[in-house]
Parts: sequence; C-alpha cells; structure tokens
Amino acid sequence: MRLSFLAPKPKESNKKEIRMDRRTILAGATALAAALLASQGVTHAQQLRKPFRVGALFNGAAVVEGKPNPVLEGLRHGLAQLGYVEGADVIFDARFAEGVLERLPELAVELVGKGVDVIVSYGGPATNAARKATTTVPIVASIVADPVAIGVAATLERPGGNITGATNNDPELPSRQFDILKSLIPRLERVAILSDSDIPGVDANGLAPIERANVTAARAAGLIPQLLKVRGPKPDLEAAFDAMYSDRAQALVALEVPAPLAERKRVAALATERRLPTMFWGGAEDSGGLLSYGTSVSANFPRLPAIIDRIFKGAKPADTPFEVVSRRQLAINLRTARELGLTIPPDLLKRADRVIE
Repeated sequence: MRLSFLAPKPKESNKKEIRMDRRTILAGATALAAALLASQGVTHAQQLRKPFRVGALFNGAAVVEGKPNPVLEGLRHGLAQLGYVEGADVIFDARFAEGVLERLPELAVELVGKGVDVIVSYGGPATNAARKATTTVPIVASIVADPVAIGVAATLERPGGNITGATNNDPELPSRQFDILKSLIPRLERVAILSDSDIPGVDANGLAPIERANVTAARAAGLIPQLLKVRGPKPDLEAAFDAMYSDRAQALVALEVPAPLAERKRVAALATERRLPTMFWGGAEDSGGLLSYGTSVSANFPRLPAIIDRIFKGAKPADTPFEVVSRRQLAINLRTARELGLTIPPDLLKRADRVIE
C-alpha cells in the first residue's frame, strides 16, 4: 500500500510571513516617526514641503560700516532661533535700494517674481512698494510710523489686507519732543523739522502723516514750524541748513525717515557746527546729536520672526494685529551740549535714561 503525503511548502510560507512582518515593521516605524514629528509640532506635509522663501526689502544698503546689513542678520538669527534651518527650511532673498528709493518698486516686483512666501519690508517706502507689487503675498512691515495713516492697514487690530507687522507708532511722540525742547530752550519760538521727499501718504498740502503730526504738534506747542524735505541717497543738507538759518530756526527735529536716518551723523555734525540744538528719534544717540527721545525702531525687529513664523503656520495678515512696541527713552549728549554752550536743566538730566559724557 502506498501512502502519499501532501507535504507543506515551508519556504514559500516563510516568505509570506516575512513579507507580512516587514510590512508590519514599516507601518509601525512610519507611525512612530509621524508621532515623534507631531510631538515636535511638525507635520508630514511640512517635512515634504520645499523651503519657505523670505524676501526682504530695504530702503538702505546691503553693507553697513563694512559689515553685512545687521538688520538682515538679525532676521536670519531670529528665524534660526525658532528652528528654521537656512537652506533646508528657509531661503532668503534680500533687495537693497541703497538709498535710491525710486528703485524700490522694481525690487519689490523682483521679489514677487522669485515666488517668495513672504516679504519683510523695512521702511514706509519699501512697504508701499511691496504693497503695490502684490495683493496676495503676505507682507510683514517694520519702520512704518503710522500704518493706518498711510493706508497700509485698515486698523492696527485688524489690518484687513495682506500686510501686518510691528510698529513703534506713538501719536504722543511729537508733542513730548517739543515739550523737552521747550524745557531746554525756554524762549524757543521757531523750530525746523527735517524730513524726506519720498515718504508715502502725502496729502493735498504735500505733507506725509509723520510730517502732519509734527507740524500740528509744533503749532499746538506755540511754535512756528519750518518743514524741510531732502532726498537721498545724497541729500543736500547744506542747503537745508542754509534755509534753517535764513528762517531763524532755534532748534531742529530730525524725523525718523530714510534720508535723515541714513545721514543722522552728518545732520548732527552740521547742526552742532551751526550751533543748532537737535532732537532725534529714540535710539539715535549714535548720531552725536544733542537729544534723542522715543522708541528705537530697532525695538520692533525682534518681533518680526515670530510674526513670519505665524504666517508660515497659516495665519492671515488680514487677521494678524500689528504689534505696537513702545519703550520711550531719553538720551542726552553732554559733549554736544558743551559744544553748543548749553546747560542741561537738572530736572531734564534726571529724566534721562542715558547721559553721554
């Protein structure tokens, strides 16, 4: 009697089991990796996404005092601190007008053409150029004294368009600056106000919002204002000071706008040479001017990376409030006071946050 057996095929069965095990292992590994990434706030889509491209638009120069623009370096550092690795997670495209503000519109169009995910604009003219170049690419603006007044935002709380950012907007600043000057120069009657010809938001009288605010505040303080506008990148400051002399100006307020900002040391030197006390914006004590008061524009810069991060994660500029940074500081330069033959009142010295001997 012959018995026949249907023997199993162990090798084939083992292959199936091995395949099944591999699938199980791979699925488990994938799930574990996803869980780990999720715990770090990183989605699978983000891992596969191409790097974010950040466009940066500047009124000024790529190199400042022989070094790469420190504001751009600060932006890079800020995003790195938030975990963005340059080249892998984020790529920067920067454009610099080098003080020739007429170049800003074409530079803004270039950035949009590069397919940037966000434009970071520094200054009112740069922000205005970016706004005209795109209504869809998110714009994060800085160094814009009054975003609402120049039409960048409907309100600071709800900008309503494709622009948000940070501002040192301070409606009380002009009045406070003139009060300080009057405490220093009791018989002050005539004050010069130095501005820039190319800032946006000019009204029918030729005044931009920051100029209007200062002229109005000067008049409210009982002073006669003389508004002078210069144009970069090589402003004719000598002509402006000649006009101040002709109009018998007793003090000068330099506005935080492109030309005076870029030429602040020259402005201070010419004013001291002509024995004209100066008031600069907050944080401008490096100018060598007599006084600086207000919030330094650089106080806004550390806030920008966090705003950009929120936009990368899906926030809409229209619903993202402008952050208002206000840290008024008074600096007094006693060296300049001595050159001008001025004695700083003790009460004013007590108010100073910084006294330069």
